[in-house]
Amino acid sequence: MRDVVIVEAVRTPIGRRGGGLSTMHAADLLAVPLKELMARSGVDPAEVGQVIGGCVSQVGMQAFNVARTAWLTAGLPISAPATTVDSQCGSSQQAMNLATALVSSGVVDVAVACGVEVMSRVPMGSSLARGLDLGKAVPKSYFSRYEFTSQFEAAERIADKWGITRDDTDAFGLESQRRAAQAWAEDRFGTQIVPVDAPDLDEEGKPTGTTHQVTRDEGLRETTLEGLASLKAVAREDGVHTAGSSSQISDGASAVLIMTAEKAAALGATPKARIVDTCLVGVDPVLMLTGPIDASHHLFERTGLSMADIDVVEINEAFASVVLSWERELHPDMATVNPNGGAIAMGHPLGGTGCILTTKAVHELHRTGKDRALVTMCCGGGLGTGTILERI
Repeated sequence: MRDVVIVEAVRTPIGRRGGGLSTMHAADLLAVPLKELMARSGVDPAEVGQVIGGCVSQVGMQAFNVARTAWLTAGLPISAPATTVDSQCGSSQQAMNLATALVSSGVVDVAVACGVEVMSRVPMGSSLARGLDLGKAVPKSYFSRYEFTSQFEAAERIADKWGITRDDTDAFGLESQRRAAQAWAEDRFGTQIVPVDAPDLDEEGKPTGTTHQVTRDEGLRETTLEGLASLKAVAREDGVHTAGSSSQISDGASAVLIMTAEKAAALGATPKARIVDTCLVGVDPVLMLTGPIDASHHLFERTGLSMADIDVVEINEAFASVVLSWERELHPDMATVNPNGGAIAMGHPLGGTGCILTTKAVHELHRTGKDRALVTMCCGGGLGTGTILERI
């Protein structure tokens, strides 16, 4: 197996629902980081052997292999084939893991991983719509094996199992906002953000011919513990999660350039990180969101590393209990976990989040001079994604 490195990683700002990126077509939005990725790297895009993208709601503007459409929309070479994958919330992290496997195994020397979701225009669950009478995604025969729970209910059951309280989740939500605000105040994202020129629309939703530029993550909100305590629970009347301790519906995209270390040297490209190991694991589909626990253990068992060897963690804040249950099992230094805020503060554009987290991790390693990062996510249906990175 060949050493695989990340040469460049970029992301758009994360737009809030109905915000600055909500006027974008998904392919146009993903085209922005794809084009910038190749420009910043200095690598001829004709070198790219495969593009793998993540997207969850592959319907409407996100259908028809949106990764391929975005690549062509960016004006990049037709010779690079593309595939769009769905591993639910972990889609673009799994896209990166698959791209890593293709490069490591020698199928291609250079690959691009990416992801996008415009949840403002393609709402979560759109691909499950019943209007066309195409059948239900989950057959009746499934229910004889597993209870079918929502992610909201799964988050509450995780809180029950690990003894996580409303005070715990509120405090976590507040800290996510505080860290994200500090990161922006100190310009920590400056090396990773690609500004987006989004079209202005008239009252009928048609382009006016003018644009507005989105340069910052839009989900950040000033809040207090008292304010969070006043919010209603989102899943159960006595539940511990509110809008202040759950991920935000968002729009966003990101892209990562991957190649062998030898190819990077031949092209004169400077790698930013080495990909140490990757995984996708299956977990209980009823609790559903415990994947980061299993993925972390799996990676540590394979690599011989431990939590003590990890300097930065990017774990998706789908719900506060996901991170807090993982904390109880892995015992990390929480100062290293989502040091610049997470999805509760910044948003979670589903299929785009995995590569966004990877981008954040790579740039944070270089900003701080630290050595290793763990990126992990929970996914609907009972999956967990994981990647360990090492700064070069």
